[in-house]
Parts: sequence; C-alpha cells; structure tokens
Amino acid sequence: MLIILVLFVGTTFVALRAHATGHAPTPTTHRPKSTAKTTTTGATTSTTVPKSQVSVQVANGTTVSGLAGTYTTKLQLLGWNTLPRLNGPAQTATVIYYHPGYLWAAQEIAAEIPVPATAVKPIGITRPVPGAAGDDIVVILGPDAAG
Repeated sequence: MLIILVLFVGTTFVALRAHATGHAPTPTTHRPKSTAKTTTTGATTSTTVPKSQVSVQVANGTTVSGLAGTYTTKLQLLGWNTLPRLNGPAQTATVIYYHPGYLWAAQEIAAEIPVPATAVKPIGITRPVPGAAGDDIVVILGPDAAG
C-alpha cells in the first residue's frame, strides 16, 4: 500500500510540474553513443569533433610498398576522415603528429594501429610531410607498422 501511495504522489508531482511548465515529460529513448568527446580541465572546456571530421594523413616512412594504403583504409573503416595516402620521410618507428586540440584523436589512433603512446607528438612548427599544414593528424608509418 505504501508503494502505491509513493508512486501516486510521484506521478502527481510530475504531472503538475509538466502542466505548470506547459511541457509533457519526454519519454526516454536509447540513443547511439556519440563519438564526440568533451574534456574539462580546470577552468577550460574543449569539445572535440567526431572522428569523421578529423582529417588524418597517412604517409609511408618505410620501403614496404602499399603500407600507407593499408593503414589509410583501416583508419577509414574505423570512421576517420582519411586523406589520400602518400610517401613520407624514412622513419625508424611510427610517429603520430597532432595539431592542438587533437591529442585525443592521436592517442585513439595510436591505440587502433596499434603503436606505443610515446609515438604521439605535437606537430608544432614541423611539416612532417608536404601539404600537412592543414591536417589534424599526420601518421608517418615506420618499420614497426610493417610487421
């Protein structure tokens, strides 16, 4: 009896509140998880964009033919906005460069490839490959990606 009374009072409260504001309560529905992320640190809040809006350039820094194409396709299938593959400078290990605000994306790509988190570096004023100035992420594959 007490449960019925509590349910009645709760329902009445919600109904009166909805009537007072002019809005009916909205039913809860299951929504797909968003790929956008929000990060709060201290007084600053930054919202990242969905993976599909992050431009990722993959360059082959090895002598293995077609390696950049393989990784470009892999990242594209994972939802990233990949740019046409290209050849890059020779590398001893894979490096993932990121522009400010895209550290989260570089770390996620490092986990998906997979390469160590130490492979992630800020791009700074470096131009790792020609035309990369406007790219959010630049991945230069090294021998560790070939094997």
